[in-house]
Amino acid sequence: MVKFSEIKGFTFDMDGVLADTAKFHTVAWRQLAEKLGVTWNDDLQERLKGIDRMGSLNMILAEDNLENQYSQEQKETLAAEKNDNYRQLISTLTPGDVLPGMQAFLDSLKANGYLMSVASASKNAPFILEKLGLADYFVGVVDPASLHAGKPDPEIFVRAGELLKLAPEQLIGLEDSAAGIQSINGAGQTSLGIGNSQVLSEADLNFENTAEVTLAAIQAKLG
Repeated sequence: MVKFSEIKGFTFDMDGVLADTAKFHTVAWRQLAEKLGVTWNDDLQERLKGIDRMGSLNMILAEDNLENQYSQEQKETLAAEKNDNYRQLISTLTPGDVLPGMQAFLDSLKANGYLMSVASASKNAPFILEKLGLADYFVGVVDPASLHAGKPDPEIFVRAGELLKLAPEQLIGLEDSAAGIQSINGAGQTSLGIGNSQVLSEADLNFENTAEVTLAAIQAKLG
């Protein structure tokens, strides 16, 4: 594992790391699933974490073997409907919705000269960052529409590192999903998982919640 002194930047997932926008995804996807007659369950909800919009829709349809009953055009219409509902929900976000400890962590990274970028599967990431008052902390945000593959493919975190012009071994990626941790590891960055250590067992570092994430705590783990 890399030493703390080698780290120069951080790549961030957004949902469940910077803010709990995942709860809005859950509401919007569940509304659509129920409209389609698909039974919602906790396992499906967990598997949708970190997955892009069309991948999530196909996963929901596959629950009841419906993925081949809709044309690509119909799927795009359904995905757009979900996104419209989601945009209405996230329009209520304020800086008060930043997850515990993350504002202080971003402030400490900025004060110590670390570079930061966002690697979120959400096409709404720039809008959300503006609502949260966090946009100015980041050098850039990866556009998921420009990617060839979503998480767990490493491409999004590779691109997030390229935005910072840093080598993978100089970066720590933060994620709350198993798919995201696989993406970070595949990109060659040090993975920091936030959440259940059994679910995120492939993470290099693990913190139970965002409030535990500090520069000092990371340094203590890396040495």
